[in-house]
Amino acid sequence: MAISKALILSILGCLCFCSSVLAARELNDDLSMVARHERWMVQYNRVYKDTTEKAHRFEVFKANVGFIESFNAENRKFYLGINQFTDLTNEEFKATKANKGYRPSLERVPTGFRYENVSLDALPETIDWRTKGAVTPIKDQGQCAATEGIVKLKTGKLISLSEQELVDCDVHGEDQGCEGGLMDDAFKFIIKNGGLTTESNYPYTAADDKCKSGTNDAATIKSYEDVPANNEGALMQAVASQPVSVAVDGGDMTFQFYKGGVMTGSCGTDLDHGIAAIGYGKTSDGTKYWLLKNSWGTTWGENGYLRMEKDITDKRGMCGLAMEPSYPTA
Repeated sequence: MAISKALILSILGCLCFCSSVLAARELNDDLSMVARHERWMVQYNRVYKDTTEKAHRFEVFKANVGFIESFNAENRKFYLGINQFTDLTNEEFKATKANKGYRPSLERVPTGFRYENVSLDALPETIDWRTKGAVTPIKDQGQCAATEGIVKLKTGKLISLSEQELVDCDVHGEDQGCEGGLMDDAFKFIIKNGGLTTESNYPYTAADDKCKSGTNDAATIKSYEDVPANNEGALMQAVASQPVSVAVDGGDMTFQFYKGGVMTGSCGTDLDHGIAAIGYGKTSDGTKYWLLKNSWGTTWGENGYLRMEKDITDKRGMCGLAMEPSYPTA
């Protein structure tokens, strides 16, 4: 059957109209994303060196927003959000954040574990060291939470300690200033140094600087112990008694953009980031979680904190959190 010229013209007209509509929608979407990027730049005080860099960062921002929205469209126990890292590719994020603050241990020398005889059945169902006044406010790249916690528990004084003193002065062993280090080596330095001074006395600058000797040390520790590796039960014994330093694989995109809920699912175990376990609990749907204090400011996660699934089948723990925990003693 022959198709009339009028019908062909009608079809072509419809195709042109539909293409125009799609093009208009894409343009509106891009304009909307440009506006979102501009607002984001203001919020995070981001300034680019030229229009070329700005155009590149916009494309990265746009791709990351697409990933976040696509992830959140699925039914999960946690969700992602736009934050200060949204104009960074995941590779850039790993290079600038996840690897700053921890270097995996080549070999751990066995230590004692004072909580080994504590019955798991006797432990509280939930604990949050923030409610007990043993956790300082969220910092940006703060790595002293476990030390601050034990000092509070032993002396009754909650003191915000200087990470910058660790960055500048603990550079002769495995620790490498802003290039990251081992938590156990940081504890060794604090002991040898006679303690750390306060954050206000030696503020964080986010860069390696010359060590300022002769600071007035505000708090110290006596020793440290390692939690038995790959044992969430042992980690629970320790966290029920004090905040504990843990290492995680923090390089995944879901970690980069984590906003809230209990992180579940699969993630790596390539330890590259040190954080603090400051409690544990269970959600209304029965999901057990670890409560963790991060060090990327309050715009990341749940006002700077993170919840990760607890007691998973992988003995290494979510993102490897049970692989190398340790805590100071005072």
